Amino acid sequence: MSERIVVDPITRIEGHLRIEAEMDGDKIGKAYSAGTMVRGIELILRGRDPRDAWAYTQRICGVCTLVHGMASIRAVEDALDYEIPKNAQLIRNLMIGAQYIHDHVMHFYHLHALDWVDVVSALSADPKATSDLAQSISNWPKSSPGYFADMKKKLKGFVDAGQLGIFAKAYWGHPAYKLPPEANLMAVSHYLEALSWQRDVVKLHAIFGGKNPHPNFLVGGVASPIDLNSDSAINSKKLSQVQSVIDQMRNFVYQVYVPDTLAIAGFYKDWGGRGEGLGNFLCYGDLPTTSMNDPDSFLFPRGAILGRDLSTIHDVDLHDPAQIQEFVAHSWYDYSGGKEAGLHPYDGETNLNYTGPKPPYKQLDVEQSYSWLKSPRWKGHSMEVGPLARILTLYAKGHEPTREIADHALRILDVPIDALFSTLGRTAARTLESKVLADAMQGWMDDLTANIKAGDTRTFNEAKWDPSSWPSECQGAGFMEAPRGALGHWIVIKDGKIDNYQAVVPSTWNAGPRDPSGVPGAYEAALQDNHEIHDPKQPVEILRTIHSFDPCIACAVHLADPETGESIEVKVR
Repeated sequence: MSERIVVDPITRIEGHLRIEAEMDGDKIGKAYSAGTMVRGIELILRGRDPRDAWAYTQRICGVCTLVHGMASIRAVEDALDYEIPKNAQLIRNLMIGAQYIHDHVMHFYHLHALDWVDVVSALSADPKATSDLAQSISNWPKSSPGYFADMKKKLKGFVDAGQLGIFAKAYWGHPAYKLPPEANLMAVSHYLEALSWQRDVVKLHAIFGGKNPHPNFLVGGVASPIDLNSDSAINSKKLSQVQSVIDQMRNFVYQVYVPDTLAIAGFYKDWGGRGEGLGNFLCYGDLPTTSMNDPDSFLFPRGAILGRDLSTIHDVDLHDPAQIQEFVAHSWYDYSGGKEAGLHPYDGETNLNYTGPKPPYKQLDVEQSYSWLKSPRWKGHSMEVGPLARILTLYAKGHEPTREIADHALRILDVPIDALFSTLGRTAARTLESKVLADAMQGWMDDLTANIKAGDTRTFNEAKWDPSSWPSECQGAGFMEAPRGALGHWIVIKDGKIDNYQAVVPSTWNAGPRDPSGVPGAYEAALQDNHEIHDPKQPVEILRTIHSFDPCIACAVHLADPETGESIEVKVR
């Protein structure tokens, strides 16, 4: 086996990910992505009441909070052909939109920005020049010289005390960092502001779902009764609080997030030619104005793009066994039909079989199984999912707000549309999408308020809540566009209980290993796309591209005993 650059663990992500890069001179020739932990929620769900599945699946991850709960209740509703009231759909949209914007801002400032922003360099910044820079790109009120002087003093205190804390153990001083000190100080200041901002905006989930993370959900609607005369239900005061959160989100996105992204991207235009990889993009679609059975009403359209061809959006059917399949040729699982087989999630299997070396080990045996992630494919194609896939699909479909903000960004940066097909484009897509969603949230809020004023307060449909009304056997697909990409939960129900359950998540699509034909997953392909490594001991270039996907490996893996390899049995007493 050849020598490789090994980054394990990748930090500033959710879960455990190992990346190995096989070098060809100073460029990455081949890359390998390995999920190094295992989950097993699918096994825990068997035999349980389908209406309870959302509470278990939300515990797949603590960062994604609501998305698995949402996909789960939609899977049950699809299986039972269970419609929900209009107010419930609007509340769900508002909760999803809030999740997106909170997640994207947190990703940019707290997980990804430090790949581009040299924190220590900010100590040499001139606060007055920093203020001039900030005011040239935005009218955000916290942009005075005194404010940036205070932030610089706070940062200097961390450094002088030898306690960088959240900024510790990075590659400060690496020549790949290109921002001037003033831009670094501005970005670090907004990093700290975003910490307080995110604490406030998650209140929307607590208002509609009782808490965050893991708000409460309900098959058939939402657990949010509306009664303007009740202190415990959704009333005028709580609606006013929701509006305040939306205003906070929009202001931060418009005045901080979008300007910061464009300012930072201007120094890294060369990254508009690195890190795409596949050129194939997949969207399940989401955020309906009517129902989940009406894809034409989705804000995010459903479809697939192959080979960068934006002129053709291919139809996607989540129920078709020939379209969505998962492979385990290079995963630590077995299928009853053999390692080369591909299974649709309705027929999916979670048979753990770890055959790799005991850690610590020098490098993966990539000719065999090397990951706890499976390899999903759409019609045999390896696909990228996520904000870039959604922005490209919206752009290709002619969605005017997306075209307007995307074309504006391209003009500001003076780059062609091809620059979107890259690490830089993937990062920018999150920002552009946040602007589109912030505007959409106001529309949903206006519709909800209008419904309530018209006397419509229904948030739950009782019609099919009783299991005695269910068919003896049914199956359904619950899907959504999570912040990180296409998320699907597939459920098979027999005699009122879960017979099979499979979750195929965005980071499985993106981080999965090679398939039986040797085709790499999205992470692997992106790292193999024009990546020079300046210093193998400080591979910030690898982190930039991997973080641009915002990995959530806790979502993507499937709980095993590290000694025996057996699934852990969970008993509720």
